[in-house]
Amino acid sequence: MTKTCARILLPPVVLASSRSAPMATAPAALPAALPAATTRWPWPPLISASVGLHAAAAGAALLVPGAESWALAGVVLNHVGLATAGLWPRSQVLGPNLTRLPAAAAARGGIAITIDDGPDPDTTPAVLDLLAEHGARATFFCIAERARQHPALLREIVARGHDVQNHSQHHRHDFSLRLAPALHREIAQAQDTLAQLTGVRPHCFRAPAGLRNPLLDPVLHRLGLNLISWTRRGFDTREADPQRVLARLQRRLAAGDILLLHDGHAQRTAQGRAVLLDVLPPLLQRCRAAGLHPVTLQDAVPPRHAPR
Repeated sequence: MTKTCARILLPPVVLASSRSAPMATAPAALPAALPAATTRWPWPPLISASVGLHAAAAGAALLVPGAESWALAGVVLNHVGLATAGLWPRSQVLGPNLTRLPAAAAARGGIAITIDDGPDPDTTPAVLDLLAEHGARATFFCIAERARQHPALLREIVARGHDVQNHSQHHRHDFSLRLAPALHREIAQAQDTLAQLTGVRPHCFRAPAGLRNPLLDPVLHRLGLNLISWTRRGFDTREADPQRVLARLQRRLAAGDILLLHDGHAQRTAQGRAVLLDVLPPLLQRCRAAGLHPVTLQDAVPPRHAPR
């Protein structure tokens, strides 16, 4: 993939503001969207090296007799490396990827509790009540299609002082296999859906299952979205034992951590409750005892592009 091809694959999009005030009732008219980023996408070293390798391989195959097999092997190995990087959710080699809060938020004792795959009408209201009991705030990475099915619940999340961010429109299992135009449609559609429902335009994105490919970051750059992964996760979509989930999240717990739990697609305990409902109270108590303060990504993470 050359720089020219990347520009052709990625259509211009509108950069959205992420600092609108939360809404307690139905959303008011949205503010005008910010202009698309004028700064060029900063090519990660691995991507630049990959482009150079492809050019060198093509030149060798054309100009050096017998080099075709070596050139092909080099390209194949390069693609294997890129695919491996995309399968590592916390990888930094395909573009900026926040695995911890910025230093300023960490210095204030901030910690982020992020909750994925909702909203879920059976679980999310109980999560909101638990957070209110402990005076804690969280960030909900919502699937926009589910949000459209439960708009009042989504607005309730924002009205209670929490944060709604972009977790794609449909949470497709093949998200990381899609080309740039399809990635753009999936993410931009979610931006519009979530903004229309809450009056707050997301400025952070988390890929479904954390998986991505080299074409994702140019799309996020044009949309002005920060890619967010996590410091550690509880694996509560497959682990039914709250104590095991809690132990994973509490291990080396420190200021600046980004923790991942789920209200949607959550594993159930023997009592039929979503696992995070039994994990949140002791986790929040541990945070308080350690002097850590749950904050939202809206407050802790600046926009990827400064407002104009």
